Amino acid sequence: MKYPALANYIGGHDVIPDCETLDVYCPLNGEVISRVPLSTSTELDAAATNAKEAFADWSARPIRDRVQVFYRYKQLLEKDRHKLAELVQEENGKTLSEAGAEVDKSIEVTEFACSLPQLTSGEVLEVSRGVECRSDYHPLGVVACITPFNFPNMVPNWTIPNALVLGNTMVLKPSETVPLSARLIAELLHEAGLPDGVLNIVHGGREVVEAICDHPTIEAVSFVGSTRVAKLVYARSSGNLKRCLALGGAKNHLIVLPDAHEEMTATNVAASMSGCAGQRCMAASAMVAVGKTDHIVERLVQISREIQPGLNLGSVISKEAKIRIEAYIDEAEQAGARVLLDGRHCKVEGYENGYYVGPTIIDGVTPDMRIASEEVFGPVLVIMRAESVDQAIQIENGSDYGNAAAVFTQSGGMARYVTERVSAGMTGVNIGVPVPREPFSFGGWNESKFGVGDITGPSSIGFWTKLKKTTSKWNPEARTNWMS
Repeated sequence: MKYPALANYIGGHDVIPDCETLDVYCPLNGEVISRVPLSTSTELDAAATNAKEAFADWSARPIRDRVQVFYRYKQLLEKDRHKLAELVQEENGKTLSEAGAEVDKSIEVTEFACSLPQLTSGEVLEVSRGVECRSDYHPLGVVACITPFNFPNMVPNWTIPNALVLGNTMVLKPSETVPLSARLIAELLHEAGLPDGVLNIVHGGREVVEAICDHPTIEAVSFVGSTRVAKLVYARSSGNLKRCLALGGAKNHLIVLPDAHEEMTATNVAASMSGCAGQRCMAASAMVAVGKTDHIVERLVQISREIQPGLNLGSVISKEAKIRIEAYIDEAEQAGARVLLDGRHCKVEGYENGYYVGPTIIDGVTPDMRIASEEVFGPVLVIMRAESVDQAIQIENGSDYGNAAAVFTQSGGMARYVTERVSAGMTGVNIGVPVPREPFSFGGWNESKFGVGDITGPSSIGFWTKLKKTTSKWNPEARTNWMS
């Protein structure tokens, strides 16, 4: 193996559990590169205990002292950007440029966390003569973060900087398929001066997730993954009276109008469909072509033919994912859809054992087909046809998901009409991947998110803290009222 077998990271030390292990594969070539422990509730309990012990000292530090760690951490992310990106590429299968962009986003969200002292100063107001009210943000305690395989560096950094700067301590459970980046994050935070026990990592699968949802010490849980599991995590955590914010899957619709700029639209849609091999919750997976848009579709296919697996298109995460994605394409074709660009049975020279699916575009898809409604999570775009904008909006609104939607048009009025009516938490105009940049927060609607608030930005402050309200009166001569 290229990398040694992983241990859990508890109380600032590697702890090797006595449990089963799972091989970690490089999706680019199918080789085993490490081994990860499938920890049990016992290891989770040890991590939660260490986090609780570290909480007293960490939370007592002024926020301006806590944030100094993350100023240094941001510098380390910048210094080790290439190393971090190479590791993401190895364990996830992204192209190196995509992996680097992921690290850049981690730097950006860490930079936002460094601004939290200015955003959490609280409020003070003289509410009555001689009577003052103030509010202050207080950390929750021990929190947990469960992250997915598709962004092994970025998604942990959606939560770690904000949650820890705000005074919490954490147990992180990374995806067992991409556990290496989390360990490197912990090393950089240790180098930046984060005290032992503030961040703990427990590797594993379902048993650890369930233990996180059940553990009495853990006050809040964030989750990113499929909608099916997001529902289970949200229900179980909430049932145990924890705060929970669980981000699920997506079926993002791009509505293309006849007046859309041909080159810009085709380029953006192709990039959105194929970026990160389609394995992102903001990927374009459903295009609704309104009216006479065949010229845009034709250009889209031309541009997508230039996307080459192994060159500017990474692999999907596993052999099982490749089989599942290709089965969706098979089923759609059998149902009468037309495959305009076929990425099935893709092989890359020199990486014949890699898990590659080429860019795929399928026209003539109807909303009742499974591929039109379910998250495929691969470089696959389905095209549905609509006679009017309202029909296109109706198709989008018919989706159970609500992560993102975009419209391509040169009409400002039509852009506003569509963005006001689509049922999605993040919308775009002539943008294939409408991810909000900091300080704007990330989060969808409907079955793409369970819980209140968003996972990044100012909205996350309310999730990771609780407000303490204090009312004071020091002047005995002040007018007596209902307060005293």
